Amino acid sequence: MRALLSVSDKRGIVEFAKKLAEMGWEILSTGGTAKALREAGLTITGVSEVTGFPECLDGRVKTLHPKIHGGILGIRNNPDHQKQMAELEITPIDLLVINLYPFKNTILKEGVAFEDAVENIDIGGPTMLRSAAKNFNDVTVVVDPEDYAVVLAELEANGQTNYQTRYKLALKVFETTSNYDTMIADYLRKRIDGEVLQDTITMTFEKVQDLRYGENPHQKAAFYGEVVPVKGALTAAKQLQGKELSYNNINDTNGALEILKEYGDEPTIVAVKHANPCGIASDEKIAVAYKKAHDSDPVSIFGGIIASNRLIDEVAAKEMVKTFLEVIVAPGFTPEALTVLAAKPNLRLLELADIIHNEPSYEVKKVMGGLLVQERDTSLYDELKVVTKRQPSEAEMAELLFAWKAVKNTKSNAISLTKNKCLIANGPGQVNRVGALENAIRQAGENVRGAVMASDAFFPFDDSVKAAAAAGITAIIQPGGAGKDADSIKACDEAGIAMVFTGMRHFKH
Repeated sequence: MRALLSVSDKRGIVEFAKKLAEMGWEILSTGGTAKALREAGLTITGVSEVTGFPECLDGRVKTLHPKIHGGILGIRNNPDHQKQMAELEITPIDLLVINLYPFKNTILKEGVAFEDAVENIDIGGPTMLRSAAKNFNDVTVVVDPEDYAVVLAELEANGQTNYQTRYKLALKVFETTSNYDTMIADYLRKRIDGEVLQDTITMTFEKVQDLRYGENPHQKAAFYGEVVPVKGALTAAKQLQGKELSYNNINDTNGALEILKEYGDEPTIVAVKHANPCGIASDEKIAVAYKKAHDSDPVSIFGGIIASNRLIDEVAAKEMVKTFLEVIVAPGFTPEALTVLAAKPNLRLLELADIIHNEPSYEVKKVMGGLLVQERDTSLYDELKVVTKRQPSEAEMAELLFAWKAVKNTKSNAISLTKNKCLIANGPGQVNRVGALENAIRQAGENVRGAVMASDAFFPFDDSVKAAAAAGITAIIQPGGAGKDADSIKACDEAGIAMVFTGMRHFKH
């Protein structure tokens, strides 16, 4: 029996090879693997001894030879194959242990040169792996050191691996080489323009963790991250305290981070419940911002997610522990804050550097039988245009933009009401816009008077404007573009409301 061993990841390879040698296997190897095995006292046949051809081109060509690939691909119960192999003096290779050049580790190095990345694109490894995986009926192929134990156990017990094991190992090979090639393609694409919407799309992600369950206990779930870490993404967060993150925690915390990024450097707290903002507030003191966000809707924030773009200090922490919260994510926590928050041991604390970092990317939604892919909505407006007789004051314009950022990240149809840089009421996810507004006005109560309103899409009729005027709302921001915009503008003028068009819609489903 003959085995070919050539690995970049040398964990356990010496022990594995020693067991094979004890069972009488001939071991072929090359390069650094052969060196490591010989230093361990093993007798190794060099690949060049089999091919009769030396390694060349700086090691780029070693195993690309008929005596290697013929030994892997030859079908054992095919008489013609066996005849040709005998005529060509090709000896079967029954076990192949290969893992690939460390392309991922190379591109993750700070300032890596493109030439170094290219040199770490493996050619011979994937070729041999795919050959062995194709011929898994006759050849055992191992790409992961974690599989050494099961292979050795079966070889020791039966002299060969069983069909089911070979099948699973072959599947792992194709998953591995697919991931590897996708990683390379993604790296090369990003060096040009990063365009994702190609005629065909292949994506690769790595499991961050298994989750207890999905949105509901009967659904299985896991969390995956991009191969190259993304600044300001939840995958880069460090958990300091609390229970394991759940599927819903991750989804809602990501939503909170998306909203937080809208407010840039302005000290801001975002509270999210079921993927919708239930509290947003800005203030020079982050503890005050939290108190404002909490008090605007103390019912909804219970069991919510908090995101802060400032360090959480002791004062803020003391306010936060008064309410049951699921997650707090921030750039950091003072030692005093951590002591206070430790009183809630199940509360998940996440430390995330570059928390407001934002960059163009794409988002994906799986639908039955297909995939929806779109650019992330990182724009805010096209052009701010005052369309009413009354101009908004400077303070009103700042407030309108604050509200516009909130409604942009609220499920459609959406209406957001804000005052003093605080979200005082939200009307998310309604099937009509007037219903969303009525919900928000009802939630705001008396506090609605003097507030501003943001709508994620245009008003098809003037009924929303009239309802806003009756409630005491002073200014409105919306995309504009309805066939009856003139009716809404007229209603604003009659009520003395300032209205601004953005020229950009922000539906969120």
